[in-house]
Amino acid sequence: MQKITVLCVGKLKEKFYLDAAAEYCKRLQRFCRLEIIELPESRLPEDPSPAQIRQALDAEADAIRAKLPKGGAVAALCIEGDTCSSEALSRRMQQLATGGKAHLTFLIGGSVGLSETLKQQADWRLSMSPMTFPHHLARVMLLEQIYRAFQIQQGTKYHK
Repeated sequence: MQKITVLCVGKLKEKFYLDAAAEYCKRLQRFCRLEIIELPESRLPEDPSPAQIRQALDAEADAIRAKLPKGGAVAALCIEGDTCSSEALSRRMQQLATGGKAHLTFLIGGSVGLSETLKQQADWRLSMSPMTFPHHLARVMLLEQIYRAFQIQQGTKYHK
């Protein structure tokens, strides 16, 4: 069974995000061992300078690296990453699993994103869309797409 870790900066607070994430976590139990790790988001002033943003990203990157599972593949979610269809995501996940990388970790940064060094360290840069989404919504969207990927692999009618 494939192991999926979603390593997130920031904690879900709104009930609608919590409910949606919980639903997909429940659905995913049949297909993978899912772990969601939430890390605290750095506090920034109202109008942070580029140096303050860089410092926050570096601190968050250190916290992510400390929790990053050893081995497996890492996908960093970032707007400049590669977009792919649900079918392509499913194929990529299946190829990684059968190619000896049965543990896949997805990284979701906080409100100012992920550090450049983390993105460079990742095996794959994945973009959900060229549009910008709140990082809390990105988590729900990612969980749904992971669930959809497993449904595609199973050949169910969920993905039409």
